[in-house]
Amino acid sequence: MTTIERATGQSRKATNVASTTDKIQNSGFSFKRWGRKYPFIRYGLPMISLTVFGAVGLGHLLQGSKDIAKVKDDQEWEIIETRKALSRTGPIDAYKPKNISLEEELKALQEKVDINNYEFKKIPTVNDGKSG
Repeated sequence: MTTIERATGQSRKATNVASTTDKIQNSGFSFKRWGRKYPFIRYGLPMISLTVFGAVGLGHLLQGSKDIAKVKDDQEWEIIETRKALSRTGPIDAYKPKNISLEEELKALQEKVDINNYEFKKIPTVNDGKSG
């Protein structure tokens, strides 16, 4: 190769590199101009898409947590069914109320509390910073 061919080969490479950088810069300038010309595409479209995709994503996450909660509730119900034999009226022998009269409750309360033996105590007051 002669020196002229080497020089022209290098100049072709330099021209190709320069043309690609010009194309990239021109596309960047046209994008900026496009954003100035159509502000909805620059600001509105990303905002709306973020809102829509965010709502869809949150809905997906919430549905997953609801599914997990439902599975846990089903498992708990199965455990309750296996531990207690259920009849049509409800769990067998689960609730047996005691017959308690009010007089018996009053006597039990009177045994706990002695109203004849008391002591006077002063109730503390709250000072709110006012002198008076």
